Amino acid sequence: MGNNWYSNDTDYVLEQLDTSLDGLTSEEAEARLEKYGYNELVETGKISPLKMFLHQFTDPMVIILLIAIVISVFTSVLSHGGGEEHGFIDAIVISAIVIFNAIFGFVQEYRSEQALEALKSMAAPKARVKRDGLWKEIESRYVVPGDLMGFEAGDKVPADGRVIYAVGLGSDEAALTGESVAVRKVEEPIHLDGPSVGDMKNMVFQGTVVVSGKGNAIATETGMSTKFGQIADMVQQSKKDMTPLQHDLEDLGKKLGVLVIALCIIVFAAELLKDISDSPMEMLLAAIALAVSAIPEGLPAVVTITLAIGVQQMVARNAIVRRLPSVETLGSTTVICSDKTGTITKSEMTVQSMFVNGMTLSVTGVGYNKDGEFFRASKKFDIKEDEHATLLLKIGQLCSNSLLQEDPTGAADWMIVGDPTEGSLLVAAEKAGLTYDATWSEYKEISEISFDSARKRMTSICRSDKGELFAFSKGAPEILLPLCNSIYENGRVRPLREGERENIIGINAGFAENALRVLAFAYRPIEKELPEYEPETVERDLIFVGLIGMIDPPRDEVLGAIKKCKDAGIRPIMITGDHELTARAISVDVGLIERGGKVTTGAMIDKMDEATFIETIQECDVYARVAPRHKLQIVNALKDMGEVVAMTGDGVNDAPAIKTANVGISMGIRGADVTKEASDVILTDDNFATIVDAVEKGREIYSNIRKFVRFLLSANFDEIFLIFTIIMIGLPLPITAIQILWLNLATDGFPALALGVDPPEEGVMTRPPREPGKKMMDRGMISFVVVAGFIAFLSSAFVFLWSLNTYGGWIPGLTGPTVDWNSAPWESVLDHARTAAFAGVVSFELLFVWNCRDEYHPVWKTHITQSRALIGAVMLSVILTLATIYVPFMQPLFQTMPLNLIDWVIIIATCLPALFIPPHIIFGHNKE
Repeated sequence: MGNNWYSNDTDYVLEQLDTSLDGLTSEEAEARLEKYGYNELVETGKISPLKMFLHQFTDPMVIILLIAIVISVFTSVLSHGGGEEHGFIDAIVISAIVIFNAIFGFVQEYRSEQALEALKSMAAPKARVKRDGLWKEIESRYVVPGDLMGFEAGDKVPADGRVIYAVGLGSDEAALTGESVAVRKVEEPIHLDGPSVGDMKNMVFQGTVVVSGKGNAIATETGMSTKFGQIADMVQQSKKDMTPLQHDLEDLGKKLGVLVIALCIIVFAAELLKDISDSPMEMLLAAIALAVSAIPEGLPAVVTITLAIGVQQMVARNAIVRRLPSVETLGSTTVICSDKTGTITKSEMTVQSMFVNGMTLSVTGVGYNKDGEFFRASKKFDIKEDEHATLLLKIGQLCSNSLLQEDPTGAADWMIVGDPTEGSLLVAAEKAGLTYDATWSEYKEISEISFDSARKRMTSICRSDKGELFAFSKGAPEILLPLCNSIYENGRVRPLREGERENIIGINAGFAENALRVLAFAYRPIEKELPEYEPETVERDLIFVGLIGMIDPPRDEVLGAIKKCKDAGIRPIMITGDHELTARAISVDVGLIERGGKVTTGAMIDKMDEATFIETIQECDVYARVAPRHKLQIVNALKDMGEVVAMTGDGVNDAPAIKTANVGISMGIRGADVTKEASDVILTDDNFATIVDAVEKGREIYSNIRKFVRFLLSANFDEIFLIFTIIMIGLPLPITAIQILWLNLATDGFPALALGVDPPEEGVMTRPPREPGKKMMDRGMISFVVVAGFIAFLSSAFVFLWSLNTYGGWIPGLTGPTVDWNSAPWESVLDHARTAAFAGVVSFELLFVWNCRDEYHPVWKTHITQSRALIGAVMLSVILTLATIYVPFMQPLFQTMPLNLIDWVIIIATCLPALFIPPHIIFGHNKE
C-alpha cells in the first residue's frame, strides 16, 4: 500500500486501514477480499511443460542434427544397394542422441522453474484473526488488510503486519534477512531512513516464524504485496541466461549450419559444371556425404556425458549440481558474491573476549566444542580459581532460555536449542569446567523479566540452595551499565567511581571494533520475595560484574580459499544483511579487504545515482545491511559489466539474485527450499571454500571440453578436406557414409569421452578466468582445427591415392579415361583404397588425440601415463577398427576388406606427424 507503517503509531495504522482493535466484521472482510484478492502467491508467465520440451529442439546444434537425420533418411531412399540400410542406421543413432539431449534439457529446465512452488509451501496454512469481535482460525488465504492477527510461539506469520501488542514477541526472520538471530518485536514507531527488513522491529512478515512470546498485529499487506510476494515476483521475473558453454555450442551450431549449406551448394554446383555425364542424383548424394562429414554427431552426447561425470565428481566435493551446464559456467566465473553467515563464517556464535575484575581475558576455540582455554596476556588462566570470572559465566548460564544438547551428527560436541548468542555463553562456561547442571543445582529460577528489543536486557530471579534471592541480568552495555551503581571487584562490592562507566564503555567499544557482539552482566541480592517482579523494582542498583564479547568466527579454510580466488583472477564479494561493523571486521579477517577498506550499506545504495552506483560496484567488495532488491541490483550490475557471476545464499531473500546470477548457489544445510529450487548448485557443507573447489572443477571440465571439441572438429575437418578434394578431382568418395558415421561416433567418440575425464592441465587455478564473452571457437581454436585437419587430410589423401595407384595400376581421372567403379576389378580396388583411407583417418586421429590433451605444452612435455582413461579408449578404438576390417561379418556392413602389412607401414608412417603439431605455438601460449 506504500505506507511507512513502521514509522507511524498504532492509531495511524488503524485509521489508514479503517479497522479497530476488535478486528473486522465478516462483511468488511468479504468486501476487502474482493478488492485485494486472496492472500496467496500468484504465478505469472508460466511456461507449459510441452512448450518447454519443444523448446529443446530450437538449439542450433540440435537443428544441425535434425538436418543430419533428414539427410540420412533421404540418402537411404535415393541410394542403391546397401546404402539404404546404412542410412536408416545413421538416422536411428542420431535420433537417439537428439531425444536423449532433449529429455535431459527438459528435466533440468523444469526443475529450475519450481522455485515458486517452494515459496508457496512456506506460507502459513492457517491464521488466527479477530472477526466479528471473536478470535477465529481461518485459512491464511482469506486474510485481508485490516485483519487483527494473533500470534504465539511456533506460529507462522500469515501476512505482513504492524505490531500493536507484544509480550516477549520474537520472530525468526532468517528466511527474509539471512541472519539467524531472532528479532524481538516492539510496538513503538521506528524512525529510520530506509530501514531494512531486519530494522523494522515493529513489523511482522509473511512466512517468518514466531519463536517466543505472544502478540497481535494489524495485517497491512497480503498476497503479492507482502515482502514474501515481492520476492516471489522477483523470482518469476528473474530469467536464467544461457551459460557460456550454451552460447559456444549455439555459435558452433550456426557456423556448422552455414558450412553444411555452403559445402552442399559448392560441391553440387562444381559437379554440374565439371562432369555432366553423372546423374544429378549421384552429384547430390556426393554433396550430401560431404555435408554429413561436417557434422560432429557425437559432440552433444559427449558434452552431456562429460558434464554428467563432472556432476558426480562434484558431489565428492560437497557440491550438488542441479543444472548441468552450470558445471562449466562455474569454471568461467569471474565474480563470486557470497553471503556471510554460515558461508564465510561458521554460523556458530563463539565467546572470544571477557572483561572482568579489571582484566581482559581471551578465549580460544570456535563453535560448539569443548576445546578451548582462557588466557590473560598470553598466559593460561584458570577460571575456576577466579571467583569473579566464575560468577560472570554463571550469570550467563542462569540468565538464559537456551540449552546445550549433544550434536547427533557428530560435527560438534553440542548443538544449541534456542538463541545462538545464549548458546555461546553456555559453551564458554562449559569450557571453563562450569557445567550447566552443576550451576542449576545451586539455583532455582522463580521468575523472569523477559528480553525485548526496547529494553535490550533480560533478568532472571533465582533462589540459591542457601535460600538467598538474586536477580541476574544481562543486556546491552549502554543499557545495563546506567542501572548499575556498584561493581564487583577484588573480592568485594564497592560503588562505581567517577569515570569508571566511561572506561567500561571504552572497553566495550574496543570489543565492538573487532566485530564482537558485546553483553554486560550484573546482579543484585533481593532482600525478600516480591508479589510481582517488575523491571522498575528489580532492575536497579545493580552490581556490575563484567563484559563478554562473542562473534560468529570465519571458517578456517576461507582465508586460503579467498587467496586462491584472487590468484585465479576471481573477484570475491561479500553481501550480507548484518551490520556494517561486523561485515568489515570479518572481511578484513579473511583477507577480502584491507583494514579501512570500503564497505557499502543498502541505505547508501538507495541514495546513489546510477553513475555513483556503477562506480561503487567496480570498487567495493563488501556490502552490509542489504535488502533482497539490493542483492538483485548488485548481481544485475555485475552482469551488465560483462562479468560471469556466481551468487550464494540461504534465505528466501536470496532467491531472486540466485536465480538471476549466471550460477546460483544455495546452502544445503541452512538453505530454504525456495532458494535451493532457484539455484543451479547446492553446497552440502555451506562452505565458501567448497565454492572455490567447485570453480576449480568447473575450470577443469571446461578445459576438457575444449580438448574434445578441438579433437572432434579437427577430425571432422580432415574428413571435409578429404571428401571435398577427392570429389573435386573426379574420384569416387574416399570413405563411405557408414564409415563417416563410425568415425564420428565410435572411433572419435570413445577418445573424446576419455578427454572429458582427462587429468587437468597444470596451473588451472593460476591463470585468469576465461574472458567473458570470449567464444570457444576463437582464433587459436580455429587455427588449430584447420592446421590439424589439413595435415590429417594430407595423410589420408596420400594413403587413398597411393592405394588406388598401387592396386589399380593408375589413377582414374588423372592418367586415363574414367572407369566404372561398380565393375570388376575396379570395385575391389576402390574398396581396398577406401579401407586404407578409413584406417588412415582412424590411425591419424588416435595419434593426434594425444596432442589435444594440453594446449600449453607439446605432447612430449605432458604426462601421458596419467591419462589412463584415454589409453583405454584408444585401445578400444583400435580393437573396434580392426574388427570392422578383419571380422568377416562386419566387412559387408562397413564395405571394408583386409589390409596387408605394407598398407599398415604406409598408414603409420604418414600418420606420425599427428604427434608433432605444436598446440602451444598455434594457440599462442608459447608467448606467455
